[in-house]
Amino acid sequence: VQLVESGGGLVQAGGSLRLSCAASISTFSINTMGWYRQTPGKQRELVAKISSGGGRTDYADSVKGRFTISRDNSKNTMYLQMDNLEPEDTAVYYCKLDDAVAGHAYWGQGTQVTVSS
Repeated sequence: VQLVESGGGLVQAGGSLRLSCAASISTFSINTMGWYRQTPGKQRELVAKISSGGGRTDYADSVKGRFTISRDNSKNTMYLQMDNLEPEDTAVYYCKLDDAVAGHAYWGQGTQVTVSS
């Protein structure tokens, strides 16, 4: 199973970015997925997660109202729309897939998001 993130980059505060996570797994549509982020010296933290069908989402308090998680099961892809970005959002962002069949999780390689003030 491979998860490939894209869409990171450098943006000014107040700007927007859209991250994508493409998964090479035939059972994509039955798996919960999420976005996490990590900065140097800190633990990886949950940003947002989405249920298998996309009907249920959950967000970290720090991103509520600014970030939107979504998924397109026909394309095996998950997204994170990030609006009104703040310098504190600077981190490496990772996507995670919880494989309901295998019983363990897969991670992408990460994509850097840098927000300048």
